[in-house]
Amino acid sequence: MAVVTSPLEFNAEQLFVDLTSTFGHQLFLKCEGFNFAGSVKLKAALAMVEAAERAGRLHPGSVLVESSSGNLGVALSMIAANRGYEFVCVTDMRCNLATRRVMEALGARIQTILEPDPHGGYLGARIDYVRALCASDKRYVWLNQYANPNNWKAHFTTTAPAIAREFPGLDVLFVGAGTTGTLMGCARYFRQWHRQVHVVAVDAVGSVTFGGAPAPRMIPGLGTSVRPQQLDEAFVDEVVLVEEEDTVRACRRMASRGFLFGGSTGTVVSGAMGWLAAHGSPDLTAVAIAPDLGERYLDTVYHDGWVDDLYGPEVLAETAFTAARVA
Repeated sequence: MAVVTSPLEFNAEQLFVDLTSTFGHQLFLKCEGFNFAGSVKLKAALAMVEAAERAGRLHPGSVLVESSSGNLGVALSMIAANRGYEFVCVTDMRCNLATRRVMEALGARIQTILEPDPHGGYLGARIDYVRALCASDKRYVWLNQYANPNNWKAHFTTTAPAIAREFPGLDVLFVGAGTTGTLMGCARYFRQWHRQVHVVAVDAVGSVTFGGAPAPRMIPGLGTSVRPQQLDEAFVDEVVLVEEEDTVRACRRMASRGFLFGGSTGTVVSGAMGWLAAHGSPDLTAVAIAPDLGERYLDTVYHDGWVDDLYGPEVLAETAFTAARVA
């Protein structure tokens, strides 16, 4: 029996789903959504907050502020409520309504950016707002998930070792690229492991993270309009780009088998399945990281009207994947 006094004390680290029967290719999905924040972002959020506290940057009276499309904002909302801080989440119109409501229920203040920066998109505009806020009042503390090394270190010390313990024969690892904290932490860990692991980054079409052309993206989570400062491509073996239509297809395929995962997870799974279809063999041991669950996407990815309006009725009718693009 698990008994906790703080929401920060619980995280189901060793839960994996075998997706073979769902997609026809063996892929073990590491589920990171079973904690009180509902996503993998709890690890990075807690590591960054505790490092700021140790350094004396964060103390009673401080106000946390962070740019987030959703999941990190929820994690910081929960931590702030638990530790007595105020928290301001700077987001944009793509943030799911359910996610905003969760943050507000936890006491966070939401600042929604309505206009993208001409060069940096919504992310650039969000970061500009955070910097201006911090310049206006010394109480504001920006953790800066895009450049904070404690973001990737959290996964170097927790996520990657948890995978290594369960899969000592791991051949290929698929990791979604947002801030690239999870990607960099896992890639660094497995680069020094006892056997070679092929690390595949999965990104959204329209993201500039790996040098692609910017384009509108409607599903929050993965992808950026400003290249993350902590990204080091020397640790990444391959990049797969996924169209949002295929993200939706993957999410709905898993839901048809009873697994309700979020948009970020759908993107990772779609990219992994495209890669395995092109390169895989029955002897490969493949793991993908599922960052989130699906409840916060009920009004978007799992809403027929939303999908029909954005991507057309054929996405609702189809279950097959188009080939993922290798960058």
